[in-house]
Amino acid sequence: MTHEQLTEMIRQATRGVFGMMLGVEVADHDAFIDEGGPVHKEGVVALVGLAGNWAGSGTFSCSANLAAKISGQLLMQEFTAIDDEVLDAIGEVTNMVLGNVKTSLEEELGPMGLSIPTVIYGRNFTTRSLTKSKWTVVPFDCLEETFEVRLCLAPSPAVGCKTQAHLLNFAPQSPCI
Repeated sequence: MTHEQLTEMIRQATRGVFGMMLGVEVADHDAFIDEGGPVHKEGVVALVGLAGNWAGSGTFSCSANLAAKISGQLLMQEFTAIDDEVLDAIGEVTNMVLGNVKTSLEEELGPMGLSIPTVIYGRNFTTRSLTKSKWTVVPFDCLEETFEVRLCLAPSPAVGCKTQAHLLNFAPQSPCI
């Protein structure tokens, strides 16, 4: 599995969720690989974990203003500030998007679990992985703003890189895609 294949899975899942559940079209930006340095953020970030023969993390991040707009579309009401309903809605959108990505991944990688989303809201915070990792980053335009879906995936240590690496054309010395 390549960066391009992961990008397409993320795009299909995101378009599907936003189109069906929010009635909103999203526009693609060029996807890229982030080498895993600290990411400085402001706004809302939701994180989920993936576990199985392959494990990793996925994130959904956007501005506070876009989080309120997305939540309004999902819940069919207007939000003027970030509150528990907005944070819960962004967690649910993250769960749907990355849950659909997980389902696509399972066709190649076998069964995987998905954690309950953790949602963070604030200003001037930093996110980073504890391992040196490469993230597939897929930005989208939506409701006149931009959001990102990120995914990092690697063979689980218990399985071993050498036995599973061939499934993703994955170099064992590279901890994540």
